[in-house]
Amino acid sequence: MGKKVAIGDDYSLSRVPMSARQSLWSITIIRVGALATISQFILGAALGYGMTFWQAFWATMLGSVILQVISFLLGYAGAREGLSTSLLSRWTGFGRYGSSIIGGVIAISCVGWFGVQNSVFADGLVQASGGKLPLPVAAAITGLGVTVLVMFGFKLLSITAAITVPAFLLAVAVGIYQVLKDHSITDLMSASPAGEALSMGAAATMIAGGFIIGAVITPDFSRFAKSGKDVFWMSTIGLLIGELGINMIAVLMALAARTNDIVSIMVSTSGWLGALVVVLSTVKINNLNLYSSSLGFTNIFDSIFKIKLNRGMVTLVIGIIGTVLSVIGILDYFVDFLVFLGVLVPPIAGIIVVEYFILKTNRQVLDESRAKGTLPSTVDKMHPITLIAWAAGFAAGYLLTVGIPSINSLLVSGIVYYLGALRIKNGKNKKELNGKIA
Repeated sequence: MGKKVAIGDDYSLSRVPMSARQSLWSITIIRVGALATISQFILGAALGYGMTFWQAFWATMLGSVILQVISFLLGYAGAREGLSTSLLSRWTGFGRYGSSIIGGVIAISCVGWFGVQNSVFADGLVQASGGKLPLPVAAAITGLGVTVLVMFGFKLLSITAAITVPAFLLAVAVGIYQVLKDHSITDLMSASPAGEALSMGAAATMIAGGFIIGAVITPDFSRFAKSGKDVFWMSTIGLLIGELGINMIAVLMALAARTNDIVSIMVSTSGWLGALVVVLSTVKINNLNLYSSSLGFTNIFDSIFKIKLNRGMVTLVIGIIGTVLSVIGILDYFVDFLVFLGVLVPPIAGIIVVEYFILKTNRQVLDESRAKGTLPSTVDKMHPITLIAWAAGFAAGYLLTVGIPSINSLLVSGIVYYLGALRIKNGKNKKELNGKIA
């Protein structure tokens, strides 16, 4: 049996023991909840406003399939080791200090998005109350409500998702019916878009950019999976329902309504049910934002200051900070900064995948410690090659004008890291050989 953990701690600084692993349903419902959101709807509507149905379909496939492969590989590593992204990165190229940088990037990204989404959530409540509830009061209620849920850890996230995901999909179904009942689906699938044409590259970039942080934090949830097979099904079902399904429905709605303002359409056609869609969507995604942010912060304090904080308490503090930021409206200015962080994230995935699955530098110590249910006793410092690969990936994502930025940065960082690490390895072997000959 696994050791008992304090309320909300959720194995944030240790491996998740097999006794604490969850069912395929529990992890999949969280994954679908992360993807089936109002922001995914808005993205799909933007595609349907500037593309035909089939153009949007192929853009979605192009933008999401490569990231789903990366997401599966990271998720598989997380499940095999029972470790979150920021903890796993200590033994996959980033070392003690690099993992704390990753923890920081993920934590700040997620707490920022928590605040942004909380403003949307509060706005939904204000609309549902017919303007009777003041926005600051609504934002305080919604932010602190979600914070309390997340304090109790993965199990409660799964229960919340099991309620909110079906309710969200039901509310979506009503909105779809209202908008599409006067249209023929086959006609819409061949209809021309109402807005300015959107290129395949731009569309695929929007899709990949929207999902990249979700792909990188997959181990935060997949560490509770019982097997690699469960991670595969979680990724596949998430892609089919959350990414492809929601996107294509929103594309059809945009083609039918001849506008990209899907939120207004849903609220006007479904009334309180439409407002409920907004509310449920943000509860789900904000659970995940806050959860990953809390894991990132606990890793920073452990790796830099050797202080083991309780994840539940960390959640409470950052939940209050995120809520306050959304109440005072400062987050409107944060979105550009959060998008910038989104370009910093893809190289992390490229480096971890190359290190864990190809180079396997620390695989032996991970295997030995996993057999005992502990963490490896030694942690390297971050090697300069990791920083060089990260910087090269970031530059590729920012500067290359061809292809999809997040995928460019992911591939370039992985290749630079692989070549650099091989060169260092070969150099060491040569040195050792020369030493023996001498």
